[in-house]
Amino acid sequence: MKILLVYPETPVTFWSFKDALRFISKKSAEPPLGLLTIAAMLPVDWDKKLIDMNVSPLKDEQIRWADYLFLTGMNIHKCSFKKVMRRSNELNTPVVAGGPMVTTDYEEFLGVDHFVLNEAEATLPPFLNDLRAGKAKHIYTTKEFPEITHTPVPLWHLLEKKKYGNMSIQYSRGCPYNCEFCSITMLNGHRPRTKSTEQFLAELTTLFDYGWRGSIFVVDDNFIGNKKKIKNELLPALIEWSKQHHYPFEFGTETSINLADDDRLIKLMAEAGFNHTFIGIETPNDESLAECGKTQNLKQDLLPSIKKLHKAGLRVSGGFIIGFDHDLSDIFEQQIRFIRNSGIVTAMVGLLNAPAGTRLFERLKKENRLLSNSSGNNMDGSINFIPKMKYQTLIAGYKRVLETIYSPKEYYERVKTFLTEYQSTIKNPVRITFSEIKALFKSMWFLGVLEKGKQYYWKLFFLSLFKYPKKFPMAITLAIYGFHFRQVVKTT
Repeated sequence: MKILLVYPETPVTFWSFKDALRFISKKSAEPPLGLLTIAAMLPVDWDKKLIDMNVSPLKDEQIRWADYLFLTGMNIHKCSFKKVMRRSNELNTPVVAGGPMVTTDYEEFLGVDHFVLNEAEATLPPFLNDLRAGKAKHIYTTKEFPEITHTPVPLWHLLEKKKYGNMSIQYSRGCPYNCEFCSITMLNGHRPRTKSTEQFLAELTTLFDYGWRGSIFVVDDNFIGNKKKIKNELLPALIEWSKQHHYPFEFGTETSINLADDDRLIKLMAEAGFNHTFIGIETPNDESLAECGKTQNLKQDLLPSIKKLHKAGLRVSGGFIIGFDHDLSDIFEQQIRFIRNSGIVTAMVGLLNAPAGTRLFERLKKENRLLSNSSGNNMDGSINFIPKMKYQTLIAGYKRVLETIYSPKEYYERVKTFLTEYQSTIKNPVRITFSEIKALFKSMWFLGVLEKGKQYYWKLFFLSLFKYPKKFPMAITLAIYGFHFRQVVKTT
């Protein structure tokens, strides 16, 4: 059996980092971890090829080669997904589809021959059994949230690793919280299910042996969902593994803000090589936090919590949302002020949308306020429901927030605020690569000569070089991120 696994093209979005990746001659921020894992779950004797359309084009002869084309994606990939599906239909190659987008809305994709929905650990085996028997069904689904202690190591050798800025790995699925707008609990459940420590380290060892060095993002829904297990088992073992391998990796992940309450956990994460976490801050408006069920944020003093994490060596990226029912006309200035004071450099501010299957989607449906399905791009300026605030006021205010926080002056000031607070704890030696040297010179040209606001780049350049020399590489990296973010804002 010949299987072609295809990951659709991601449009230019906040998290695509496409304009930043060009500085280091990379094509994509992260690999398609789900497809690599699916590939490892297929029979060993099957031929498998992976095409990530973000790093290489999909050719008709590749589709013709395959007995089946396996296709996945998120809402952001819908356009590319449908194009691949139609091409495969025209070339008479059956399509097998799974992943979060089709799980929540499979009826929209009429060209798919077989849907393997929900988590593959539960639905892929019966599909494969039926396929062997020549009686594969149209849809495979489950209400089960399977354990992931037997999930195999992803097939990293299918990748062109040099084309990626980071690698990805997963330790757990599920989140103990239940935010109204979030689809995670619907897709992965409330109970955090973890791999074993041995599994996690085996995946790291495979990546190490594969030759990867540098950044790895742990793609968990909430890495600290099971604090006891990561404090007592995973992180101590990871610290020891990193020592034995001379600290080859640095890690980023996603956590909830209550990480700031646990000094031991913060210390262990820093010692294990974590230097970055994404946190859903959402809003400084307590009424809006209560509205969306973000109880963990209501219990925190948000600004001191963020600054504590920065001081401990964990750079915080933040997700922010505008458009809650309780947002008033002053929310725009509140968000600007909070982001400015927080020192959160990577601040993704999106309009509230209601993904299919979420509690928010169901509530708005009952209130007859739904307009369409969510695009999956929180920063494209679209909203899929009728807001309480006047629509024109909401859109104008939202654009003002983006234009303000990503203006060169505001952005570089925020980087400086962050640098004054951040204390790096990474133990691995600085490894300056040739691509990073090229990125430095590219930044000097594009940001320091060609771009409007170049004076702020040079102020940051010399401040970090002479006052914070150990933080200089991070300062330049964040400056390059800013270039990408400004390109995204221009299209919003």
